[in-house]
Amino acid sequence: MPTNIEAPDELLRYLRDAQRIGMQERPRMTALRGGVSNRTVLVEHQDGSAWVLKQSLPQLRVEVEWFSDVERVEREAAGLRWLSRMLPESVPDFIFEDRENHLFAMRAVPQPHVNWKEHLLAGGLEQEQVADFASLLARIHRLGNEHLEEVAVTFANRSSLESLRLEPYYKYTAGQVNAAESFLLALIDETRALRVGLTHGDYSPKNILLCQQRLILVDHEVIHFGDPALDVGFALSHLLSKAHYLAAQRGDFAAAARLFWREYQHHNAAMADASLEARAARHTLACVLARAAGRSPLEYMNSDERRHQVEAVLPLILDPPPFLEELVPRFCERL
Repeated sequence: MPTNIEAPDELLRYLRDAQRIGMQERPRMTALRGGVSNRTVLVEHQDGSAWVLKQSLPQLRVEVEWFSDVERVEREAAGLRWLSRMLPESVPDFIFEDRENHLFAMRAVPQPHVNWKEHLLAGGLEQEQVADFASLLARIHRLGNEHLEEVAVTFANRSSLESLRLEPYYKYTAGQVNAAESFLLALIDETRALRVGLTHGDYSPKNILLCQQRLILVDHEVIHFGDPALDVGFALSHLLSKAHYLAAQRGDFAAAARLFWREYQHHNAAMADASLEARAARHTLACVLARAAGRSPLEYMNSDERRHQVEAVLPLILDPPPFLEELVPRFCERL
């Protein structure tokens, strides 16, 4: 039975037995909130340093049953190692991995920092941060393209794509929203068939910490070799969902979504062609729908708001625009 890192006595014994800390050391251990797929614990050492331990769960903490292979944590650890080598200023340092206990440790992002999702929901939208969000994704994709053979091998396992994205977001939603079924099932087939570049798979504001005006990306459990257009659509769906939820800032979030795409194009012109844009538009629509009707609906929306989001996006799914600059205003006009 793997160690339960959320049980302080178990975690303390584990860290001592594994010689990760001294036998007399008593670090401060705090379970972190926010994630549904992992146990996540902050370990603060007596010397002032700190780690974050992540341990994958076999069943995710959502209302609808959702299961995923715990070995996905190994791919997240591989993703962190690769990204920390390529973009050391934008991800935490990797510390250690324990495959038997399905966990790894990374250096904690120093305080003060804020979670970008929470910052956005509190009204803290800043266009400069949106531009940085886009350019960081573009750099990840560009670096993946520059090391294509390496990432194709390192991130060949796509089981997390299936269990954490295609099934809970697209296939499950297809069963909930009949009018979108053919669109979503076709998108699943298209996504499964494409192996063209490094794809993060979970590129969203909740996985970004703002620290000293820098964006730090802290979650990588869906990283795989696939279709980078998924990342663009996944990210845009969060900005558009907030355009819906925060009506007073709707115009600002719509502008942020358009800025995101322009900045991504600017920093990754070689990949951001018409084909990627059209696929990104389809993923944007699918993710906007899934975050209202999938296994993991946005927790900050109530049932009426989720229903309205479905009603707003469904006509675009039935007639998908190929251009993101067209998609954004068409969606916002329907809110």
